[in-house]
Amino acid sequence: MPTTTPEALSNSSIVAAADRLAAATAGPCAPVRDLLGVTDIDAAYAVQQRLTDLRVAAGGTITGRKIGLTSPAVQQQLGVDQPDFGVLFADMDVTGLPEVPSGRLLQPKAEAEIAFELGADLVDGDLGLAQVRAAVARAAAALEIVDSRIADWDITITDTVADNGSSGLYVLGESWLTLDEFEPREVSMRLFSGEELVSEGTGAACLGDPLEALAWLARTARDYGHPLRAGQVILSGALGPMVPTPPGTVIRAELSTLGTVTAAFSKDNA
Repeated sequence: MPTTTPEALSNSSIVAAADRLAAATAGPCAPVRDLLGVTDIDAAYAVQQRLTDLRVAAGGTITGRKIGLTSPAVQQQLGVDQPDFGVLFADMDVTGLPEVPSGRLLQPKAEAEIAFELGADLVDGDLGLAQVRAAVARAAAALEIVDSRIADWDITITDTVADNGSSGLYVLGESWLTLDEFEPREVSMRLFSGEELVSEGTGAACLGDPLEALAWLARTARDYGHPLRAGQVILSGALGPMVPTPPGTVIRAELSTLGTVTAAFSKDNA
């Protein structure tokens, strides 16, 4: 009787985890940590890459990355000491739509962030703060609509990494500035649901500086073989706590210097 090698078990688990997440279209699924464990981040990124490859093969276009787990409080809650990332696709940008289509989401939450557009590749060099700052062409206020295919947001680091960093959709603000015109770590943010203030924060809440988060991403994406490229949009990570956005919610983020960005969620799940 053939013996299953550890490598085969690992590959089998990666395929099974990807299949479970891919099937979670009508409703959330169970966590995938029973297949991946809770510490094997490389295996979780292998699941993410498998799902990314399948999406690209089906016609999806990669437009950038999102950074997650940039808040020390959230890192402590999940027992991790590093951020994570997910892949952005063209159809995740709903900036031009009159409403965010609630029917495309399972259990969404919104968080206010800074969006960076790269003007240069981040492939060579030390990918430190000075290099990534020079690579940023412009920046804008953004709302990331995070979503989880894991039931009840019952996630560990491996669950969320495998699930593309719990990515959903995103909305970009209209006002774009260069880094000569503002300092990301000095941005203050207020997030409203309707007229109620539901979240506050600053750029310094994002790994001390959103540009430090970008530098972390540049190095990590290169390590995993998919470096950041000119023209891509990078979502910095949250500047404050995320808030639920059920159908009918209107979310507005006010970021000092960068202005306002709003998302109105459709009242039904169509």
